[in-house]
Amino acid sequence: MANKKNKKPEIIEAWTGPGRKDGKITVFKPEYDAIHIDMKQRGNSEWWYFDARLDNGYTVVAFFRAKHERSGKTGVEITIYKPNDEKIQNVYEYKRSDLKASHELADIQIGKNYIKVDYSNEKFPTYEIFLDEGEFGFHLKYTAEIPGWMPGKGYTKFGNLGEFGWVVPLPKAKVEGTIKVHDETISVKGMGYHDHNWITLNMIKIVNYWHWGRIYSENYTVVYAYIQSNKKMEEYIIPVLMLAKNDKIILSTGEYELIEDEFQYDDKAKNNYPLSLEFVLSEQNRITLRVENIIDSDYMLSEFNPILGFLAKNILKLSPGYFRLNSKFEINYDSNIEKGTTLHEMVILKQ
Repeated sequence: MANKKNKKPEIIEAWTGPGRKDGKITVFKPEYDAIHIDMKQRGNSEWWYFDARLDNGYTVVAFFRAKHERSGKTGVEITIYKPNDEKIQNVYEYKRSDLKASHELADIQIGKNYIKVDYSNEKFPTYEIFLDEGEFGFHLKYTAEIPGWMPGKGYTKFGNLGEFGWVVPLPKAKVEGTIKVHDETISVKGMGYHDHNWITLNMIKIVNYWHWGRIYSENYTVVYAYIQSNKKMEEYIIPVLMLAKNDKIILSTGEYELIEDEFQYDDKAKNNYPLSLEFVLSEQNRITLRVENIIDSDYMLSEFNPILGFLAKNILKLSPGYFRLNSKFEINYDSNIEKGTTLHEMVILKQ
């Protein structure tokens, strides 16, 4: 008889079908972007992520965290990439009592920082984010250009271990407002993105690495994630991809193959990353990424205190690395070819 303790949890991807895809795209509802976790329960986390590539050459990233994925702390994070590639990144922690979060929509407040959403236009809502942390801050309006999306029902269940949730309320949005950099307020406009994650299990125990990114071309928008689990999960792969043409989502699928090639080692992240990614949707349809340069990389064990770092490296055999990459892309779909550049990320927990 098999030892039940060693039995691999049943992994359930919540596609609507048929197969590993959505035959009918789910209509996005406001509650999908509301808080999901029980804040009193240990071992879970949840965050709302926003970014924007601005016409003045800045790229900005904001996190609103109900519970941080590693520390469990409530807080916000501001990251600013200047046109000269200088990076400013600050994390601000708050008390749990400073969080106010709706279960009905993305009405989130952490201290004086907030997310508000206006669903007057149900298909193309407007988000407002406000962060003010001394000499740095954002006050930005995001207007949807593509309807909200999620793969299937928006989550993957790992048996009784828990679930990983991912929804994308703003696959592509017009952005305008102000950013504050070293107390200088700058008026900005550009293009943005927003997604939302919640996790009720320890990803470190089940995942080796993942890719995440999105692509904007003249007529297409692509959002994707690719999660490679570890031996405990029998190296199960979770591929997710959305393709929109103009303002209509035409593909929501996990039925693609990712070919990673030409691995390079980065001294700063102490990990390998592929210079080439090819998403094979069918014999005729594919999307390719070719890395031009590393925007940001990090060896994440440096974030741990010395004792935890030693345990993570020598007992858990972790080698966590992070990459933010700039790549040239080519979308080849239905005999149409579109090219450009895009940013994407890779997170490695264990190689």
